[in-house]
Amino acid sequence: MATAKKTTAAKAPVKKAAAKKGPAAKSTAKKLLFLVGDFVEDYEVMVPFQALLMLGYQVEAACPDKKAGDIVRTAVHDFEGDQTYTEKRGHNFSLNKDFAKIDTKDYVGLVIPGGRAPEYIRLNKRVLEIVREFNTAKKPIAAICHGPLVLAAAGVLKGRTASAYPACGPDVGCAGGKYANIPIDKAVVDGNLVTAPAWPAHPDWLAKFVAILGAKISI
Repeated sequence: MATAKKTTAAKAPVKKAAAKKGPAAKSTAKKLLFLVGDFVEDYEVMVPFQALLMLGYQVEAACPDKKAGDIVRTAVHDFEGDQTYTEKRGHNFSLNKDFAKIDTKDYVGLVIPGGRAPEYIRLNKRVLEIVREFNTAKKPIAAICHGPLVLAAAGVLKGRTASAYPACGPDVGCAGGKYANIPIDKAVVDGNLVTAPAWPAHPDWLAKFVAILGAKISI
């Protein structure tokens, strides 16, 4: 009987520790929000979404008037020697967050990819509120290509330096910001804002974004 009691006592702490570890790991996950829409640029949503997941962030993507499980269609913008980018049909990208259930307090940062989507999601009042809430809380915001159109509409660029696709430069200026005419593969930081001209800037843009999120990556 004494041996049986001793064995039971030895197992109990192991079970208790295992049960405690799971919930603790979930509650400390750092969440990022992507604001997307139909014909978001394919690279600019797919690559950052997967890269940030790889780094260990919990990444959620939402679109106005859509729910988790819905899709948005993407567009591929390329630079092939024309005066502007070319556009081709991309993939279907699955959303994993109900737009109506977004609470900005749940997230440590915001990402706004480019493409066609920013042109129309900026017409949604809640989209603009979300951007302002992140900015007021000084949380990192990363926008690329046409993404800064949403920042301009939200009124968060006044007195700030930001890059964007060159054709969106006048919008940055009209919103009271200073347009940064930087190389297409570079990004610029102004406080909590990280912006870039287009997807060739992904390495620099993402590195700068995770840096202001507080991540430290070394090899």
